[in-house]
Amino acid sequence: MIDNIVSSSWQLRTWLQSTLESSNIPEWLIYSIDFTIRAFILLIISRVLFWASKKVLLHYAVKLVNKTKTKRDDFLIKRKVLHRFSHVVPAIIIYLLSKSLFAVYPDVGRILTNFAVIYMVAVIFLTISALLNVVEDIYNTKEYSAERPIKSYLQLINIILYFVGGILLLAYLFNLEVAGIFTGLGAMAAVLMLIFKDTILGLVASIQLSTNKMLRVGDWISMPSHNADGDVLEVTLNTVKVQNWDKTITTIPTYALINSPFMNWRGMSESGGRRIKRSINIDMRSVKLCDEKMIAKFKKIHHLQAYIEEREAEIDEYNKINNVDKSVKVNGRRMTNLGVFRKYLENYCSQHPGLNQEMTLLVRHLQPTEKGIPLELYVFTANTKWAIYEGVQADIFDHILAVIPEFELSVFQEPSGDDLQSAVSGLGEIMLQNK
Repeated sequence: MIDNIVSSSWQLRTWLQSTLESSNIPEWLIYSIDFTIRAFILLIISRVLFWASKKVLLHYAVKLVNKTKTKRDDFLIKRKVLHRFSHVVPAIIIYLLSKSLFAVYPDVGRILTNFAVIYMVAVIFLTISALLNVVEDIYNTKEYSAERPIKSYLQLINIILYFVGGILLLAYLFNLEVAGIFTGLGAMAAVLMLIFKDTILGLVASIQLSTNKMLRVGDWISMPSHNADGDVLEVTLNTVKVQNWDKTITTIPTYALINSPFMNWRGMSESGGRRIKRSINIDMRSVKLCDEKMIAKFKKIHHLQAYIEEREAEIDEYNKINNVDKSVKVNGRRMTNLGVFRKYLENYCSQHPGLNQEMTLLVRHLQPTEKGIPLELYVFTANTKWAIYEGVQADIFDHILAVIPEFELSVFQEPSGDDLQSAVSGLGEIMLQNK
């Protein structure tokens, strides 16, 4: 067949030359017309066969994929694997016909052949790259894919494939031995290590992150050194993308997650509780022993009734056994308004529907300071979502601030300008009255 095309090529050249020379047409124009006809023929043949492969064969392939019950082959359409591979048809046609069709123009035939080879190699490797994306999509449908992402490994395979493809093209175009090229690259190992330093470090870091389950897509991480605080969107060979809470995107080098400290909040999310650790400063001057009137008032409080009765009986028994003189307040054991308030908060939190009752629940005193005595809540919410967590926390402290006066306690607060102005005005009135 190729011999027939070559023979027809020379016959076309002879016929054109004899026909057009009789019309006194210049030789350069004869060559131009001849070249244009051959290029047009090659273009039409490759275009028609490309259309046939894309519109006919590809059409039926897509229909077949859509009819199957499994959804895995749908990724072939999504990633356009068949669409990419269909581009190999015109490259094959150009490769097969260029030398024979342009036999009278050997340099042009050689250029077209080389172009066809380059195009075929590019199409094949792009198709393989799309297939790797299909592998990733199928893998991501598995439950364990979030814990062990394979994107970085597939990227490494992609790099190796493109590297091998480039070497094969160089060997073909310059008629070199592949072994010789690799030998030369071995001598350039130090340079290659420098060029691909980030890639190599990223690969090692990706393996460590995946093997040790330190990071996965969807985790909330905090990394102040890189201004990152949000959800992990993607883990690749070279970078980790984090969407911060303000919707900005921070890109972190993968190896930085091994070299620098970061906090992963996955444990909190999986535990089913998010910690509230916040304190409120009580003015120490408002702390006092409870008298009978206060105790009678506290007994009416729902969260305290059982505690007050039990505690009162325990104290009375102790004081009776030790013959305590109750006329002096400091003698024996007595309840304080701060202690009762602390117990009230424990009982209140233990019945709060927004708190996780299976996790730590503490109401404790911290070291007193010049700003009062901090009363800290150390509890966990039953929902880890940010908005719900903040709502529960605000609800609890709203309640605390509202009920503190009922226990005759006061919250310490730095004096403001209005406070100072009121104090000065009051002092002025007292001075006027004394005059």
